Amino acid sequence: MAPRPPKKRRREDYAADANLCEHCTAKCCHYFALPIEEPASRRDFDFMRWYLLHDRASVFVDSDTWYLLVHTTCKHLQEDHRCGIYETRPQICRDYTTAECEFEDDWCYEKYFESPEQIDEYADAMFGPQFPDPTLADHHALRSRRPTGLPIAAAH
Repeated sequence: MAPRPPKKRRREDYAADANLCEHCTAKCCHYFALPIEEPASRRDFDFMRWYLLHDRASVFVDSDTWYLLVHTTCKHLQEDHRCGIYETRPQICRDYTTAECEFEDDWCYEKYFESPEQIDEYADAMFGPQFPDPTLADHHALRSRRPTGLPIAAAH
């Protein structure tokens, strides 16, 4: 018999006045998300491509707002998932509540991009291919064409 997957914790499993932070792995301390302007041009998408060329960055859309998501752990998060500077934590942490946090780990975003290729494909769908025709002048493209492979020299 296959082992049963662990039961997911749900908010309703706890009393209404329970502190959900006491039952969590501090998911909110493992990233930060900053709202960014909605891309409206190829150039905007190229900036997003630049974001995604960096490790542990992604872009998502939630409620029509675009965000840059940086997956990084707060340097004051302790091994027991508690804040090491709780009494002097930043105001953003003081204002944060568990009312809509990711405790249940079942978030789904309207759009989620993890790689520069995904952003390029989305931009191609919005604006047409970046390099639609090799006979077009280069000034029509934001970037130069993708490089072709170098010829392989035969050993003599």
